[in-house]
Amino acid sequence: MEFGILGALEASEGDRRLDLGGIRQQIVLAVLLLDVNRVVTIGRLMEAIYGDEPPTTARAQVQICISSLRRLFAASGSPEIISTQSLGYAIRVAADQIDAQRFESLVLRARGAREARNVNEAIKHYREALALWRGPALDGIESRLVQSAASRLTENWVNANEDCIQLELDLGRHHELVGELTELTEQYPLRERLRGQLMTALYRSGRQAEALQVYRNARRTMIEELGIEPNERLQQLEHAILTSDESLDPPAPPPPEKVEVQPSRTVPNVPGMLPTDIADFTGRTKQIEDIRQRLMLASEDRSRFAVPILVIVGKPGVGKTTIAVHVSHSVGDRFPHGQLFADLHGAASRPTSPMQVLERFLRVLGVSGTAIPDGLEERAEMYRALLADRRMLIVLDDAGSESQVLPLLPGNPNSAVIITSRSRLAGLAGASHVDVEIFDSHQSVDLLSRIAGIERVQSEIEAAEALAELCGRLPLALRIAGARLSSRPHWSVEQLVSRLEDETRRLDELKHGDMGIRASISLTYDSVGEDARRLFRRLTILDSQIFSAWVSAALLDHPLDTAQDLLDDLADAQLIETTGVGYGVHSQYRFHDLIRVFARERLAAEETAGERNAALARVLGGLLFLAEAAHRREYGGDYVQIHSDASRWPLPAKLVDQLVASPLQWYERERSMLVSGIRQAAQAGFVPLCWDLAISSVTLFESRVYLDDWRETHQIALTASRQGQDKRGQAAMLYSRGSLYITEQRFGDARCDFEAAVQLFEEVRDSQGTALVIRNIGFLDRLSGRFADAEAHYRRALDIFRGTEDQVASAYVLHNLAQLRLEFDDLPGAQRLLSEALELSRRSGSRRVEAQVLHRIGHTYLQSDQPALAVEVFNGALDVVRNIGDPTGEAYALHGLGIARLRRGELAEANSALHRSLMLASTSSEHLVEARVQLGLGELALAQEDPPQAVINFEQALSLFRQMYMPLQEARTLIRLSDSQQAAGDGEAAQDSLAQAFALTDKMDAPVAQQMRAQLGELLDG
Repeated sequence: MEFGILGALEASEGDRRLDLGGIRQQIVLAVLLLDVNRVVTIGRLMEAIYGDEPPTTARAQVQICISSLRRLFAASGSPEIISTQSLGYAIRVAADQIDAQRFESLVLRARGAREARNVNEAIKHYREALALWRGPALDGIESRLVQSAASRLTENWVNANEDCIQLELDLGRHHELVGELTELTEQYPLRERLRGQLMTALYRSGRQAEALQVYRNARRTMIEELGIEPNERLQQLEHAILTSDESLDPPAPPPPEKVEVQPSRTVPNVPGMLPTDIADFTGRTKQIEDIRQRLMLASEDRSRFAVPILVIVGKPGVGKTTIAVHVSHSVGDRFPHGQLFADLHGAASRPTSPMQVLERFLRVLGVSGTAIPDGLEERAEMYRALLADRRMLIVLDDAGSESQVLPLLPGNPNSAVIITSRSRLAGLAGASHVDVEIFDSHQSVDLLSRIAGIERVQSEIEAAEALAELCGRLPLALRIAGARLSSRPHWSVEQLVSRLEDETRRLDELKHGDMGIRASISLTYDSVGEDARRLFRRLTILDSQIFSAWVSAALLDHPLDTAQDLLDDLADAQLIETTGVGYGVHSQYRFHDLIRVFARERLAAEETAGERNAALARVLGGLLFLAEAAHRREYGGDYVQIHSDASRWPLPAKLVDQLVASPLQWYERERSMLVSGIRQAAQAGFVPLCWDLAISSVTLFESRVYLDDWRETHQIALTASRQGQDKRGQAAMLYSRGSLYITEQRFGDARCDFEAAVQLFEEVRDSQGTALVIRNIGFLDRLSGRFADAEAHYRRALDIFRGTEDQVASAYVLHNLAQLRLEFDDLPGAQRLLSEALELSRRSGSRRVEAQVLHRIGHTYLQSDQPALAVEVFNGALDVVRNIGDPTGEAYALHGLGIARLRRGELAEANSALHRSLMLASTSSEHLVEARVQLGLGELALAQEDPPQAVINFEQALSLFRQMYMPLQEARTLIRLSDSQQAAGDGEAAQDSLAQAFALTDKMDAPVAQQMRAQLGELLDG
């Protein structure tokens, strides 16, 4: 039988942990173990359970607890472990059966080794002793007597830490000790020996300024909280640091060990996704050191076959994420290929899916949006492949289940994973677990001591412990209680306890406090003004985890300045927190998880359904208003858009200009709000608002290639429109989803959606919507070689766009009509159309369409054998697409530039441009430009008199065109392939390629087919 009190109370028999029963039984066992092998009186046991006012049944309850414990131990083979004595009871336990006794024994051995000048052995024993601590002694035992005794154990732990660290400093291990000492001094800021050790370690590490700052911080703390200067030893140490006294120099280092240097290799992406480490990290030394040691051992063990997985487990709000981030920063150098971080929101109503996380991770690792697979399994395979030869640290925060985590685990045992969760995730094979609990009584009293004065608190230690319990051990409440004591030096601690014990006066006395998390948050909530409370409640109407400052104005229907003040009131009260991303009007905020739960409870209790819906409608209306403004800023006007009659919530013009000054940055900042807002609009039945938000978000989804968001939001909005029998909304979603299919090069699916959208737009007599769709149908016709149909669709769309004065859409159609003119070698006609398109795109300010028009102009110069002018124009297009961040446009511009260089005979420059284009195209899965680049590379190979390589390039282009079902392009590629096969000496294959091209003419428009057959007839005859 073994017992543990250096952490949560536990008893075990072999590998089996015993269930110790209710809290009273645990208190009795804890008191017995604190006085192991000594008699504990019944009166002391009664006091431990009930305090100073035991009920009349207290003695009987103690006897019941003893009987229950005896039965428990008897069932485990130790029936005589608790004995009855004349005055009470005693537990008989050998020294090696209880961790506290083992701790004392190891500390004594360490001191003996230190006296014998066997420093390494002493450090070994100290570290073994300190490793026995699993957390605060007897953590979770809610007994004043027990915690008072436990605080003495903690004092021994701190002393052992100080002694061990001093020995390690004497050995010159100052670099390794800085992090540990920083944590200890933050936890125990008034322990001057720890402060001095940290100053020494920093100074010896070449960080003199930081060492002096530690002294200044210590001095300020001691003067403010105790009214005294640091002791003489610390003052002398400061002087020695200022004068670079040689006595502070580190001991001579041991001779270096031989290290076999492995050749380094370049890693393409070294992501650093960890959130910022907090400057005032406090406590958790045991857990931190435990995790660090496990990670470092795992990183050094080359024989591992399984990925090291550490699960940090605890209740909401206990600091699991903080510990994970802090440890991850401290071991960053062990994982040279970077760190990945994701918040899984496991406790939320809609946890983050592995699909979403893998999309983020793959993007960070260098995979573009269009190259990310659609399926979870395929994404996980790509992710594991990218990590196969890297050593990375993956931090998965707030995991809800094993299924949420499993796809995110790497296959490479050189990487490691830290997971935080509210459950143990027992299904993760081989995972190690680290348990984290809330603040204990010792930490609470320590905080009160720092604020109200250590002597004052220690002189009334029992009252201070009672005060900590009345504050719910909540740091904010403890700070306010300490501040009240500090500002009223004539009060005793017991006096404040007495005032707080009356629940009817507690809010007036403390404005915080009450036992338990809910009571603590409730008191904080009650301490702010009514408008702030209303905002606090309504912020939880939003599903988005992060919200911008302007949202508060919409929720309250107030000016932003007023709402911003209320946000700051909530932040000051620690009811919300800033994210650290953005400032000014771009400030963003978030809730702590538990506070969000509480706020939602207050929302349900204090707001009617009508009030909630009205507030949600204002926020979503404001979101739509801003999305439209961002689109106008990006496109130069309200072009190529379809809008609903949904109500907007207008924001002041000046504020709008500030928010959307960089449109795509605004879209990116509000991405989660847009996606969740579309879902909430559907759930609330705001159908027009739902689909309008969805189509207004395409500006972001298309430019940043967020295809998952595009697909998900449009399916939600399409379903809502169908349920609400909103034909215009259905048509808009089908049109936009068809555009998504074009981006994904699923041309058959795109045509189906476009045809359905046209029918619906015509039914509701929406000419703008009809024109947008038939414009895209014309594009599909042109790709498939149906030029007559394409021109008819383009002409019809252009007439409508001229009528609606949509300059951007008109420019888009004009440059596509120009491409049709080029197909028939009508250069003057193409140039006239492109000239007008360029003027319209520049007049409207649409840089994206301007780049497309310039690209088409470049091809007219190529077709008219003016490659020098083509180079100039393609360079102009390249500048535009790089400026607006359009990787697909860059691939097209580089392709055109490469062809122009090739036509000028600049083969090396052509090769460079074409290969850069191919890299962008293949990375983004842009098969159309990829196929055209392969054609260009084939031309380049022929120019370099390498027909076999040309055959390879043309065959690759042919395969891509076939995948996209583009018969005209297939036929043209087959002709080029035939030429290269003939040049390579394979006449039979060349004739076969021409025959295949001839067969494809049956799938083309009659005029195009006739022209193609004539060309092929001449080639076959020749």
